[in-house]
Amino acid sequence: MPRSDPAAIDPRGPRFSAAITAALLLVSVVLGIAGAELAAWLLLAALALLFAWGALAGVARHPFGFLYRRLVRPRPGPPTELEDPRPPTFAQGVGFVVAGVGVVLGALGLPLAVPIAAAAAFLAAFLNAAFGFCLGCQLYLLLIRAGVIRPSRPLAGSLR
Repeated sequence: MPRSDPAAIDPRGPRFSAAITAALLLVSVVLGIAGAELAAWLLLAALALLFAWGALAGVARHPFGFLYRRLVRPRPGPPTELEDPRPPTFAQGVGFVVAGVGVVLGALGLPLAVPIAAAAAFLAAFLNAAFGFCLGCQLYLLLIRAGVIRPSRPLAGSLR
């Protein structure tokens, strides 16, 4: 039975978003390696902005989350459980940092930084999309356990 927390999200939404993101990041990697540096940089810059959107507005307000809720979620039916949105939102921030570093370094004249940053972000997005393993979420939980981050309310599950 789903949790009654109104902020909780369908865990399939971030995986759907990660699948789209992984595909676009792979395109950026290929463009960067193939010599289309400007196209790779522009795509990574757009993805960095989308990561920022997810980190600042939350994954529930991300454009890919909107697509999931409108086009995909009605088909398989409601989720069997919901999850806390804070770890995937933090993961969007991590994606922003990784993509942002590639964008900045690419703008400073290091064109290889773009496909390298896109490849690193692709790996994380692919793991989430294919296996449901969110590296940024795991980093969030590690930082909570280390006391670096203090959530305003307890996390559901194993951290109570």
